[in-house]
Amino acid sequence: MGKILEMKKILVLLFAVISFSCSHAQKTTFSKEALSETLLATDGKQVAFKDILKKYKGKTLVIEVWASWCGDCVKAMPKIKELQSSNPGISYLFLSMDRTVEKWKIGIEKHELKGDHFMANDQMKGVFGKSIDLDWIPRYIIIDKTGKIVLYRAIETDFEKINSIINDLNK
Repeated sequence: MGKILEMKKILVLLFAVISFSCSHAQKTTFSKEALSETLLATDGKQVAFKDILKKYKGKTLVIEVWASWCGDCVKAMPKIKELQSSNPGISYLFLSMDRTVEKWKIGIEKHELKGDHFMANDQMKGVFGKSIDLDWIPRYIIIDKTGKIVLYRAIETDFEKINSIINDLNK
């Protein structure tokens, strides 16, 4: 009886590890839901995410998902600015999870964020956030020149990894 119980515990643990690993798997493309979701541009227009990404075809792109109210996002701003100054040939796209357009625009100006800016219509737990598996901000996604996602999930403590990937892509 003891061996069976022990075996069940091992199987449950193994299942939990596999489930967790799969839920945080590295994706190489965005889901159809993410691509078809619209985001708010700074000029007030709604733009499909797939149309936003088309602008970066043939370019390396760093996407930062952030919000002006997010303390970890603000703490990471010097790191993203350092990345930008070290890699001027790379494009930067900021996707905000702010609650209001006013706070979003104030945040862009206050933190002097250089790049393109869009805001999710329904914040982190909305359709777009769920479609990109958003569970923490700031979140960084890197797309190579072919349009393939080379880093799907990185946070503010992953800048060593982010820099390493950027360096590999610049070779």
